[in-house]
Amino acid sequence: MGIKATSRKKAIHIMLVYTGGCNGCDIEIVNTVLSPKFDIEQYNVYLTWNPREADILVVTGPVTHWTKKPLQKIYEAIPNPKLVVAAGACALTGGVYKNIHGEIPSEEIEGPVENVIPVDAKLPGCAVRPQDVIAGVVSALPLLAELDK
Repeated sequence: MGIKATSRKKAIHIMLVYTGGCNGCDIEIVNTVLSPKFDIEQYNVYLTWNPREADILVVTGPVTHWTKKPLQKIYEAIPNPKLVVAAGACALTGGVYKNIHGEIPSEEIEGPVENVIPVDAKLPGCAVRPQDVIAGVVSALPLLAELDK
């Protein structure tokens, strides 16, 4: 068993990346991790800002032209095995940033996260609810265990 697999038995590290949008999902995710009401840290799930420590990358917002390359670099910097979670309507479909025809304007928005990097789990909502964030993380834990084998 490797060091990464051993450390995952003690703690899971989540990295949150904002790629555009209103910031509502980011507020709810940070609230889930840091507030005493939800306090996901009691289950040894921690928020990190270092991609080298991350096990799960959570991406919020539609991917803009300005954030596409940094998102790809962060994804590449996270050691394997890793999981990606797209959180919120904007990350899943482009959300309110679609034009009136339901299309994503290519001159501004690259589109949903899965157009840029592979996505393993999807959390719908606008903004995502803390309960859904917790459920999404819990559902991803078995996937991480499978990747470690």
